[in-house]
Amino acid sequence: MASRKQEIRKEIKKKNAKLGIDVEAAKNIVDLQDQQGENIHVDDFKNQEYTGEVLPFSTTPQKTKKGFVSRIKGVFDDERKQLKKLDRVAENIIALEAQYAAMSDEELANQTNILKQKLEDGKELDDILVEAFATVREAAWRQIHLKAFKVQLMGGIALHNGDIAEMKTGEGKTLTSIFPVYLNALTGKGVHVITVNDYLAERDARNNGKVLEFLGLTVGLNKRELTPVQKQEAHGCDVTYTTNAELGFDYLRDNMVTSMEDKVLVKGLNYALIDEVDSILIDESRTPLIISGGRKNTAALYLQADRFVKSLTAEKDYEVDVETKTVTLTPSGIEKAEKGFKIENLYDIQHTSLVHHINQALKANYAMTRDVEYMVATEDGTRDIRNAKIMIIDQFTGRVMPGRAYSDGLHQAIEAKEGVPIKEETETRATITYQNFFRLFNKLAGMTGTAKTEEEEFMMIYNMRVIEIPTNKPVIRDDRNDKIYSTKTNKFKALCAEVVARHSYGQPILIGTVSVETSETLSKMLDRRGIRHNTLNAKNHAKEAEIIARAGQMGAVTIATNMAGRGTDIKLGKGVAEIGGLAVIGSERHESRRIDNQLRGRSGRQGDPGYSVFYVSFDDELMQRFAGEKLQSFSSYLDDDMAIENKMVSRAIENAQKRVEGQNFDSRKHILEYDDVMRQQREIMYKERDEIMSLDNLDDIIKGMFNQAIEMTIKQYIIDDKHGTIDVDGVLDFVAKNYMLLATMDAKNKDVVKNDPTKLLETLTEICFSQYQMRLNKDIEHEKILNYERSILLGVIDYTWINHIDAMTKLRNGIYLRAYAQKNPLSEYTEEAFYMFEQMKLSIVDMISKNIVHMGIRPGSAAEKNIPSLQLEVEFK
Repeated sequence: MASRKQEIRKEIKKKNAKLGIDVEAAKNIVDLQDQQGENIHVDDFKNQEYTGEVLPFSTTPQKTKKGFVSRIKGVFDDERKQLKKLDRVAENIIALEAQYAAMSDEELANQTNILKQKLEDGKELDDILVEAFATVREAAWRQIHLKAFKVQLMGGIALHNGDIAEMKTGEGKTLTSIFPVYLNALTGKGVHVITVNDYLAERDARNNGKVLEFLGLTVGLNKRELTPVQKQEAHGCDVTYTTNAELGFDYLRDNMVTSMEDKVLVKGLNYALIDEVDSILIDESRTPLIISGGRKNTAALYLQADRFVKSLTAEKDYEVDVETKTVTLTPSGIEKAEKGFKIENLYDIQHTSLVHHINQALKANYAMTRDVEYMVATEDGTRDIRNAKIMIIDQFTGRVMPGRAYSDGLHQAIEAKEGVPIKEETETRATITYQNFFRLFNKLAGMTGTAKTEEEEFMMIYNMRVIEIPTNKPVIRDDRNDKIYSTKTNKFKALCAEVVARHSYGQPILIGTVSVETSETLSKMLDRRGIRHNTLNAKNHAKEAEIIARAGQMGAVTIATNMAGRGTDIKLGKGVAEIGGLAVIGSERHESRRIDNQLRGRSGRQGDPGYSVFYVSFDDELMQRFAGEKLQSFSSYLDDDMAIENKMVSRAIENAQKRVEGQNFDSRKHILEYDDVMRQQREIMYKERDEIMSLDNLDDIIKGMFNQAIEMTIKQYIIDDKHGTIDVDGVLDFVAKNYMLLATMDAKNKDVVKNDPTKLLETLTEICFSQYQMRLNKDIEHEKILNYERSILLGVIDYTWINHIDAMTKLRNGIYLRAYAQKNPLSEYTEEAFYMFEQMKLSIVDMISKNIVHMGIRPGSAAEKNIPSLQLEVEFK
């Protein structure tokens, strides 16, 4: 029996080896089933004793920090004028408080009908803004017991204007959003309120919906699990709450349907208000939305590429640019590739696919880090490598993103690297980036706590200004300079020492980390020091809202990756304000100042006291990548427990962050430049599809297809370029065989058209179209014929468009090689993409003209034999 077990083990091991699976790796696999909620203990921090002495804390309002740009008179004056204008309008709204408070519920709700009538009478939204906002202010007080402050009204006005309202944490963005949403919904054209996750969409639809429904508006919630009919109902409401991803996929799916009645975005894309706008329009802008289908069997090539790159020697065979995190082969590496794959020239056009697979394998192995960018996990409780998947970790929230995959084969390359089963690549059927999707809206607005650092990008790409809305109460949080240590080990020891000191008198502490790995390291260190705490990261996210909600309680210690819990306020527990409020401690600087500012902003909300500081080491990735030699040289002067803490060093770190932000902005602009080429083509194709689905008669389109197809044929049969002489017999024969059903043509007076392509084209177009109509069964009702024609046209268009997307992806992946020939890759891409699009359109014309005349009858079939042949006499005059 034992020998049989050994044989079975050997067989399994052999099979796994063949599949590229390493079963030993299973011990490091996370199982997400363990993290579904019931197994997660959330500490309530009760029954703790505090004996430490309360540290002094600030109660003085922060000084306004003005950067160089803010000091430039023109810029500063413009922003000041904007705020003064918003303040003045907000005062006018508040002045109506008594008038609207005196109304009965029926009178207040009826204001919606009154305002709609004013719009019908020719008034603009701006004309009724004050009355509309006053109506909402009173309705919100009655329904959800919240009275909007002046600063919230100012934020609402900015959002109506299509700007970004930057409002600090705890300033009431959710309440602020109701005002512009209500006003813009009065047009009946629809409003979409977009959030980053389902929880927030459902919460806001439920809470804000009470106010909107009281005022007579309909409110819908768009979710993934809804049927198409239910989605139509949700999008047909005056106001629809949804996530960015689900709305984007609805748009793509709408452009794959075969009937206008099947579209779910029934009101189109009118006004979008985006919550956490920086997360969606900046952080996620590089991730395209993709609808896939079909399969490509390329697993073997990914395994080969992975084995090859793992055999390379760093610096000798490949180089890693730490700033851009790109990996490239050196001449030595190229030589090894050519030898290993037995080819003469790696960069020959025929090896484009191989180059792509090698590049993705290089990036997967030497630029992507497990438990930082992704993690290996199962969802079935097995922790079996054979069932494991690569799960992406959102770099800006620290959350795991189930169902998301890296594009362009990077996901498969990581799967090969980690030894998990490689998914077959899928065929892309529709795709769009958030940048181009949200630019389809007639009006776009957004709100967030941090957007000013990305103001240039918002203006350049989305034409949205960033308006800093003042806080209702002054911010008194104590923001300290960074504490910089020689190594991570020393940094973490010092950080834990501060946690112990502050925890000794009960001050709640939020520790922000950049990666899952760091959060787990700090968790173990706090365990050893006897500090009770909650940990929130990509591996432990099921009770996110509960953990964050308790983070402000007396004695609470919470470790959270980046902005986990974003959208949920941390409210101070009883007695916490008296001991300094929430202490926020960053374990390292993020590459984005905006993310660091978001972490700081969790403390000191609504005038509460608070404290924030960042611990940094010269081992940190940001310092390794961007800190200059002068700054790095400081590390040699530091003892283990010594820290640098001054403005010069903090400023140097901020400059490093600016460099990263600049690179990321350039990267997003670069993506947009390429995607804009695709955008133009996509809009043409989607408009063509909509026209086909909308028309009740497709005769003109079908006749136009015949015309273009025959025009192509005539060009191919020109036998004398100098005189433009046409082989008329050749044209007639080709047209009869391809664009007619069982027909031949004999022509008289061919000389009349042998040098006149226009007359030949007009005559043959009429003959083809009339022959097509003659073949149609007149007893079949028009609707059935129309559906047949639509199915042919849309089927051909979709088939060729899918192939075109694939071809464009391959072109884009290999276009950078043109730079070696001193050519501009973008110009080359634009030029070739135009040529490919024109060829695709010609292909559509040819396929439709051939397919539609056969009416579903296969050539040579029994059905075809029952169709009478036609002998056509053509006389040219």
